[in-house]
Amino acid sequence: MRKLYFQNVSFWVCGLLMLGIASCKKGGFLGATSTTDLTQATVFKDSARTAGFLANIYSNINYSASPTRFVYDPLGKGVICGGLEAATDEAEPSHAFSTTASAFATGTVNAGIVDDGPYRTCYNNIRSVNQFLKNLPITPIKASNKALMIAEARFLRAWYYAILLKHYGGVPMVGDSIMTYETPINVKRSTYADCVNYITSELDAAGAVLPVTQTGADYGRASRGACLALKARVLLYAASPLFNGTTLIADAGGKTDPALVGYPTADANRWKLAKDAAASVISLNAYTLNTVPPANVDASTPGAGFQGLFPQRVNSEYIFEFMRPGNSDLENLFLPPSRAGANGAFPYQGLVDAFPMKNGKLITDPTSGYDPNNPYANRDPRLDYSIIHDQTVLLVRLGNGTVDGRAPVNIFLGSYNGNVTGQDAVRQGTPTGYYRNKMLDPNAIAATLQSNSQRVLPLIRYAEVLLNYAEAANEFDGPTNEVYTSMNMIRQRAGLSPSALPAGLSKEEMRKYIQNERRIELAFEEHRFWDVRRWKIAGDTENIQSQGMEVKRTNTTATFTKFNVTKHNFRAAMYLWPFPLSETGKSPTLVQNPGY
Repeated sequence: MRKLYFQNVSFWVCGLLMLGIASCKKGGFLGATSTTDLTQATVFKDSARTAGFLANIYSNINYSASPTRFVYDPLGKGVICGGLEAATDEAEPSHAFSTTASAFATGTVNAGIVDDGPYRTCYNNIRSVNQFLKNLPITPIKASNKALMIAEARFLRAWYYAILLKHYGGVPMVGDSIMTYETPINVKRSTYADCVNYITSELDAAGAVLPVTQTGADYGRASRGACLALKARVLLYAASPLFNGTTLIADAGGKTDPALVGYPTADANRWKLAKDAAASVISLNAYTLNTVPPANVDASTPGAGFQGLFPQRVNSEYIFEFMRPGNSDLENLFLPPSRAGANGAFPYQGLVDAFPMKNGKLITDPTSGYDPNNPYANRDPRLDYSIIHDQTVLLVRLGNGTVDGRAPVNIFLGSYNGNVTGQDAVRQGTPTGYYRNKMLDPNAIAATLQSNSQRVLPLIRYAEVLLNYAEAANEFDGPTNEVYTSMNMIRQRAGLSPSALPAGLSKEEMRKYIQNERRIELAFEEHRFWDVRRWKIAGDTENIQSQGMEVKRTNTTATFTKFNVTKHNFRAAMYLWPFPLSETGKSPTLVQNPGY
């Protein structure tokens, strides 16, 4: 039975649409579940359908981190504009249409136009968890399997509350209740502290039942490791400056109770809680940084373990992952037009500049060896594995006239090596001069049923846990040996030489290294949007003129010129999302976030 229901989530996503698990009469989490010929009784009296109901709740776990999260769809055409990276200093949206991502980037977001997806999606799935827990007792499944399924459901409920918490601060906690159309709409926000306490207590309870890791047909489901890692993330956020002694009410304006958006009083011990939570994951000794290279790449290639991580379906680094069948969807999004892609967000020059040299020194260090006339030479190997720049070598769809089926991407303007300005060029294929390479399979081809990737998408991976530990430990204890060890492990896997950070760093200096390491190691994995907010540095990182790179080439010369792309704007209210008017309009007791 345990191996029956999660081998293919997508089967249940399609097969159980008739249940209308996430559907409501008027939208929002207060609506009742609609059914056709299947009722709750018939579903939960059948073990396979019950298992499918739980599997379907997994189908939205990637909502917040999805690279296709923001879609412009007034005409029903579904134009993809990017994920959260398009709302930050990481990347430019793929289209100029107005979306919540572009509204955050330009500083125009408000409660009337903001996407209600986080609120709607999370509460729909929380409601489904509560339906599942209420009805599971009637299902003919043995008690030991029921206990595991209950633990998974409680993890998923905590997962969706954690998404709500980072978007809005304190949110309404509905407990085990299942709202109906007849239920009066009178929801009140719980305090930030109460939300954190509830999430972490649910994770503790679930983690006590679940196995440390999931393997075989169970791979992809919640585990004890996932419970501990999510707890560490939630506590790290709670310890961070935005929430730990919040000043958001004064910063953004308004009369909201400070306890709804954070802890009114700062407490350094919250960093210790976050440190200890991350240490609990590390002490499991169940996870390691991946060192397996991609197929056809020598293991001695610097940084090959970083690139090789993402095409792997099963690896030692993923703690919680979004399962799906093999495909080339990311290649379809992010590869250049010449490779049948180009519909995803486009990296900014600022992110490119954040990658250090291979010797670990930032390019702003005059001793780093950085050459602005050859800007991609001798850089951190993760730069090439994360971003496609002019002359990056990639597979060609048909491979005609190439070496090993691969050829450089020509983003330049001019005439070079028998090629002229083409469809991949800056301002033609890409508005920034770059395409995303992160998570792409170097052996996959876009728009094909063959040569696709079997990868899954990481939602929590061990590198994040090491960075979480390093940050929390540095803030509580200063730059101890353990902080250095965690950082140097990641830098060593990245292929930096030397990989060790400079000795004798102060807490403030180490903090800057940790923040930059998160920016490049976790790029395009949703973290940047939340990191600059919880650190309260978004006023600096988001009030910027974003830039791209123009490359002009002849057979004898190459010039590299930065140019302006989009002006980003930020105001203090944007540290949190506004509750959508569609929800505050239903209930006058749902207090709006400050500044909206």
